[in-house]
Amino acid sequence: MNTSPPRLSSRNQIRDTAAQDQRVAPQPTRRRFIVPILAAAVALGLIGWVASSWLGGAQSYDASRLRIAEVSRGDLVRDLSAEGRVIAANSPTLYAIAAGVVHLSVVAGDKVSKGQPLASIDSPELRSKLVQEESTLASFEAAASRAQLDAQIARANAQRALDQAGVDRTTAQRDLERYQRAFDGGAVPKNDLNRAQDMMKKADIGLTAAQRDFKLQSAGAGLDAKNKQLQAQRQRAVVEEAQRQVDALTLRAPFDGQVGQVHISQGTNVITNGPVLSVVDLSKFEVEIKVPESFARDLGIGMPAQITSNNLGYAGEIAAVSPEVVNGEVTARVRFANGKQPPGLRQNQRLTVRIVMDTRKNVLMVERGPFVDQDGGRVAYVVHGSSAQRQPIRTGASSLSNVEILSGLKPGDRIVVSGADQFNNAERVRISGN
Repeated sequence: MNTSPPRLSSRNQIRDTAAQDQRVAPQPTRRRFIVPILAAAVALGLIGWVASSWLGGAQSYDASRLRIAEVSRGDLVRDLSAEGRVIAANSPTLYAIAAGVVHLSVVAGDKVSKGQPLASIDSPELRSKLVQEESTLASFEAAASRAQLDAQIARANAQRALDQAGVDRTTAQRDLERYQRAFDGGAVPKNDLNRAQDMMKKADIGLTAAQRDFKLQSAGAGLDAKNKQLQAQRQRAVVEEAQRQVDALTLRAPFDGQVGQVHISQGTNVITNGPVLSVVDLSKFEVEIKVPESFARDLGIGMPAQITSNNLGYAGEIAAVSPEVVNGEVTARVRFANGKQPPGLRQNQRLTVRIVMDTRKNVLMVERGPFVDQDGGRVAYVVHGSSAQRQPIRTGASSLSNVEILSGLKPGDRIVVSGADQFNNAERVRISGN
């Protein structure tokens, strides 16, 4: 049985495109290479980033947390500008010499003249002591007068004895001469002449003793009188001191000025050596400033300064520098030069002081920062692109805004002046966002 499909006639046969198609060999395309190329590029980028991170340091720091400055050349002016407060150069506080009730004659702010009574202290103890010492002085003066009188009497008695001894010797001398003439003429015996000679020797001994006694009596009477006079003089000094203390109960102005602070109220008791009030000398003012510790060693007495008040400059000079450091600062006092000071100054008024310590021409310098205090200013981190290298340097003089570079850097170098403390002394660090 013939199962083949019936053959169509050429009129009814449909022709396809099989006869027109041809087999073509596969050609390599560029898409096959895109993926490997991209993968290689990513790998190279990753390797470069790792290498950059390794070369830049173990850690990365944000540039916004650092302060970077450029090294340059210029004139380094070592000056110091500070705001100070006006203080009186002479402002003593008056103290009570003894305890007692205070009677004030002035109030704070009153203008006073030299010697004017400001306050008085009622001290019965001091006044009673003065009366007692004056009575003792009167007694000593009377004793000194009596001693002088006794000395005069003793000298008079000694002088009378001396004169009597002189008369006795003269009489003995005459008797001896008479007996000698009589003996020579054979009128008197030898015994009478010998008796006259003995009386002469006795008169000489009496005269010598009277002269010695006169000297001793005079010296002794003089010493006793002098001792009494010294006692009276000592007591006189005690009375003068007591009188001075009583006079000091009245507090007087030491100079022309103004009453400052009153430390005690009217009619109240004050203790011994307790403060009563202060007086301000309005003719002499100084400016007290606070100086950083690093500049204190460069300040010297007499160094010129410029004081600014109401946009006007006044010449000044350093009058004193405190020997101690308090909270990293040293207190200095600046006085107005030549006695010329702004009119109308008041206590605690604020003024600006500028002190020029030195000017160095054409030096290598950089902005001052905390790096100066780290490692004694011997190390700095030099920025190269996105990394910073630790490098030894040597610094010189410094001002408030700049510091001199002696070696280790050159113009155009950029260094980390602030924030390097967080690098932990690493040799190299990476800076991001720079």
